[in-house]
Amino acid sequence: MARKKRIWQPNNFYHIVCRGNRREPLFFHDHDFLTYLYILRKVHEKHPFELASYCLMTNHIHIQLRSQTQSVSKVMSLINKRYANYFNNKYNFTGHVFEKRFFDRLINTRIGMLYVGRYIHLNPVEAGVTAFPENYCWSSYQYYQGAETAHFPFMNFVLLDYFSGNLGEKRDRFREFHELTEETMEPEVL
Repeated sequence: MARKKRIWQPNNFYHIVCRGNRREPLFFHDHDFLTYLYILRKVHEKHPFELASYCLMTNHIHIQLRSQTQSVSKVMSLINKRYANYFNNKYNFTGHVFEKRFFDRLINTRIGMLYVGRYIHLNPVEAGVTAFPENYCWSSYQYYQGAETAHFPFMNFVLLDYFSGNLGEKRDRFREFHELTEETMEPEVL
């Protein structure tokens, strides 16, 4: 039975999740995380896309991505195949690295973009890996707070555009939005 073809809307971002096969780790060492980020850059060189946010967890990946020239399926296929080849070669494994095809969900609202970005950046906090998103080095949160982005020229800081003020004020509001709890969150946080 053929798989259902994914719908691609080139002007929209998608929330993409890739999980390790049988929920096993995708990353054992810092070098594995760095290799995945390197692969993102290399794929971007030939098949441009934009990242609004990302978070690499030990056994899964969250990406908020938009591709206007290639389908999201094509981009993710290239990224995941390259990483699977690296991973299997490095650890002398065979077989599937990723559990199944990646999960994707179209994001087509302003508030959806913000909430998906927040969810992605707070993933290590919710998992108990760190108390604060700024302390987790394998996510894009640090870039939104002003860290150097030389390695990611294709980072699209679109999430800051949803807040008012100058760049410093936008970063402050972005941080405050991430600090809100479910009880204090209102749609009018902007």
